[in-house]
Amino acid sequence: MSSSHQPEGEILPSGDPPGAYIAEDIPAPRRRTRSILSAPGTYVLLGINCAVFLWMILHGVDPASPTPAQLIHFGGNVPALVLHGQWYRLLSATFVHVGLIHLLTNMWCLWNLGLLGEPLLGPWGMIAVYMLTGVAGNLLSLLVNIVMRDFVSVGAGASGAVFGIAGILIVLLSNRKLPIPTLELHRLRRSVIQFAGLNLVIGLATVVLPLIRIDNSAHVGGFLSGLALGVPLVPRMTSGRARYLTRQKLTFAVAALMLALFGHWIANLR
Repeated sequence: MSSSHQPEGEILPSGDPPGAYIAEDIPAPRRRTRSILSAPGTYVLLGINCAVFLWMILHGVDPASPTPAQLIHFGGNVPALVLHGQWYRLLSATFVHVGLIHLLTNMWCLWNLGLLGEPLLGPWGMIAVYMLTGVAGNLLSLLVNIVMRDFVSVGAGASGAVFGIAGILIVLLSNRKLPIPTLELHRLRRSVIQFAGLNLVIGLATVVLPLIRIDNSAHVGGFLSGLALGVPLVPRMTSGRARYLTRQKLTFAVAALMLALFGHWIANLR
């Protein structure tokens, strides 16, 4: 997956420790150094992805082209094993990458989108969105593979979750009450839409010119779930920190339940 933009600024909470956006007494947004403390959730996710890849390399995996067996060993998503009870692979696969280039492109996109989105979601919200949309993308991929009678293809990578973060940002940045000048808000939202659109087109192009296999189902599933997660959050973004965090927890809990029910339905399709 390639990145189509690099956000230039951040939306910063005021007064409170790092967390979700709050409405009261917010100064005009300002730029600041992109330190780990400015987006801890994003950097945690980056660190886990890089640590997993390093762990793979230290155990003899070729950094340029891991084999399918190696990807499966380290947590890749393969339908046959998921349907036989290894459901954890829907999440573990979001931290496994098919080579260094795959890792770097996904981490570049995650870094850019994370630094833009974490001030709107908080660190725990960012991690929750990554996990939920990553699992949603892999569930849709699983469903498509079952329909296609493909039980052996191995899926891996953070791109479904990255698309999920893009999806939720498109919705959250539609809130005109955010303390950002209107033109800048539109520019940020447009850049995220362009990023998602461009990468979806690139993924679909590989169907016609299959030079590299891209799991478009995971991308679409992650993106749609991100859009869905954002809808119930928008009304509470400017109603105060406590109410917004409560809405986040409720939204993510309901989403997790729906994913579990979706997985149960898929498991009973055979």
